[in-house]
Amino acid sequence: MSAAGLTPQEAALWADRAGFPMPAGRHAAVAATANHIHSVVAILRELDFGDTPPAAAYRAGEEKSDAAV
Repeated sequence: MSAAGLTPQEAALWADRAGFPMPAGRHAAVAATANHIHSVVAILRELDFGDTPPAAAYRAGEEKSDAAV
């Protein structure tokens, strides 16, 4: 996908290549959804998680209670 975003025609092409041909009326909606997902993932890639432990390190019930709101 280009930096300019996925066009409806490209969405149709990629869907067809993946074996999921779709009606012409769906191309624009699929392209818009894919572009939105791409923009969210791009933001997530910019985040610095630093010393954040992986999810496997979390133990439910062992978190410290804090009454601050």
